[in-house]
Amino acid sequence: MNQISTIASVLPGALTLRHDMDKAGTYLAAEKTDATVRAYQSDLRIFARYCAANGLVDLPAHPETVMAFLAAQATAGTKASTLTRRVAAIRYSHKAAQLEPPTDREVVRATLRGIKRTIGVKQVQKAPATAERIADMLARIPGTLTGRRDRAVLALGFAGAFRRSELVALTVADLIEVEGGIRVIIRQSKTDQEAEGEEIAIPYGDKLRPVEAVRAWLDAAGITDGPVFRSVAKGGRVMAEALTCRSVANLVKAYAERAGLDPAEFSGHSLRAGFLPSAADRGASLFKMMEVSRHKSVNTLRGYVRRADLFKDHAGSGFL
Repeated sequence: MNQISTIASVLPGALTLRHDMDKAGTYLAAEKTDATVRAYQSDLRIFARYCAANGLVDLPAHPETVMAFLAAQATAGTKASTLTRRVAAIRYSHKAAQLEPPTDREVVRATLRGIKRTIGVKQVQKAPATAERIADMLARIPGTLTGRRDRAVLALGFAGAFRRSELVALTVADLIEVEGGIRVIIRQSKTDQEAEGEEIAIPYGDKLRPVEAVRAWLDAAGITDGPVFRSVAKGGRVMAEALTCRSVANLVKAYAERAGLDPAEFSGHSLRAGFLPSAADRGASLFKMMEVSRHKSVNTLRGYVRRADLFKDHAGSGFL
């Protein structure tokens, strides 16, 4: 009998306590997003395999064990950003087990800093799916049921500068048609972990026409509630489950290749990354761009649009 069961069995209102403890466990699990949980689980499996292969203990782990693991991972070519997350996963697993995290020791922190200085921290940026590239992709989509879905994914994903997780989480109830287009409710996102909710506007448009694409997909698929974007089985049967983030990434890659682009350079994030420089190139203000992208930091936003502005009003344009 575990500690919770023991306590519940001797206290008045035992059933209520057990229910409340179970509920508390649900809330504890909800502290991290599903994507973070999956990433942490993968990181911890990798750490456990390393420890098992080398006769080491992963929980509780010694600081020297974590240091050796990080060195081995860095030597194998793991990116600094991934190593940072793996350190966070190891720390979280120890905290959850009410153990002192070895990652809090200065020798571990110094090792990670040294790795970052050695291999660098610059992330490889995927190519942006700009307005022109999206138009080229859309022109190559067939008129099948799956094609209607793909058109809606690309057009809406670009028009709302959506993250993959936000796009696949959309339900029909999140789309509110109004004069001028649709209002889209984003119930939770990377920068809104407590699910306060955000809302953006998607205009009808006269080029990419994202609202028309979404409506055509929903009508053709017969979807009136639940997830907006779903897989389509053979024979045209629309499944009940939402698409995964990986499905969105694969979809973007597939149409990038059809448009004659290198699919390896594109990902699901290319939709979000493409909207911002496209907007900047057409003179949109940072404030209006942030309304759509929901960035909290102007500096982060500038990182997306800087390349679009590199040659505009160049300091040397008058004499070079």
